[in-house]
Amino acid sequence: MSATLRTAGLFLVLTAIFVGFGWVIGTVFFGDWLTTVVLFLLLAAAMNLVSYFFSDRIVLMSYRARAVTEAEAPALYRVVRRVADLNGLPMPRVYIIPTPTPNAMATGRNPKHAVVAVTEGAFRVLNERELTGVIAHEMAHVRDRDILVMSVAATIAGALSLLARMAFWSSLFGGGGRNRNDNGLLYIVAILGLVLVPFAVLLLQLGVSRSREYKADREGARTLGAPDALADALEQLEYRNRQNPIAFGSPSSSGLWIVNPFRGSWFANAFSTHPPIDERVKKLRLLARGQDTY
Repeated sequence: MSATLRTAGLFLVLTAIFVGFGWVIGTVFFGDWLTTVVLFLLLAAAMNLVSYFFSDRIVLMSYRARAVTEAEAPALYRVVRRVADLNGLPMPRVYIIPTPTPNAMATGRNPKHAVVAVTEGAFRVLNERELTGVIAHEMAHVRDRDILVMSVAATIAGALSLLARMAFWSSLFGGGGRNRNDNGLLYIVAILGLVLVPFAVLLLQLGVSRSREYKADREGARTLGAPDALADALEQLEYRNRQNPIAFGSPSSSGLWIVNPFRGSWFANAFSTHPPIDERVKKLRLLARGQDTY
C-alpha cells in the first residue's frame, strides 16, 4: 500500500473516532448529538490539516530540537549528505535533540521537506561507521515516504489521547442532557471509550511502524553495503536507551525513533512500536552473510 493511501486511511480513522466521540459526548453529556458531531467533524478536519502540514514541527518542538548548520555540525552533515546522495534524495534539514540518550529520527511530509534529527548522545556513543548506518536507516524512511505516515500517526495518537482525557474530565463533572437518567448504557459506552482509546492508539502505531522498521533496516543496510554497521549501532542504542530512557517528549511519537526511547511495564514493552532488537540485529547479521531473511 502506498504512503498516500496509508495516510488517507489514518485521516479516515481520525475522522471516524472524532465523530464517534462527538456523538457519545453530545448524547450523554449535552443531550444534543448533532451539534457536537458537527463540531467534532470540524475539529477532525482541522486536525487532519495540522497533521499533514505541521506534524514535523509539532514533533520537533516536543523534543526541543534545534536546526544546526553545516558549520556547527560538519561531521553530521558529511554523513547525512553522503547517504542522501546514495539514495538520490535532496539534502534534508538537520536537527540536534538535546538529550544524552542516543537515538535518531526522521520526520516531514515528503523528501523535499524531510528532517533528520540526531540526539547529542548519539555523537558520544556511535562511531562514524555506526552513525552512517543509523542515518541510512532514517533516509530509507524518507525515500519510502514513511516519514509522513509515521509523523501523522504520532500526531493523531497524541490527539486521540488528548480527546480521551477531555472525555474523562467531562465525565467527572457529569452531563447536562435531558435524558440523564436514561443514559446508563451510553455512560458505559463512554467509559469503555476512555479505556479503549489508548489501546486503539497503540494498535494504530503498531500497524504503521513495525513492518516499516524491518524494511528500513534492510534498505538502509543494502544502500551502504554494510549491514553490520547498523546492527552494531542498534545494539549500542538499545543498551543505552534501556539504561537511560529519554526524559521528555511523548510516547505517542515513539514510532519515529530508530529504537524506542520510552521504557515501561512488560505490557508496554510487549506492545512496543518497534520489533525486538534481537530480531532486527539477527536479520542484519544474516544479511551481512548474504542471507536475506526479510
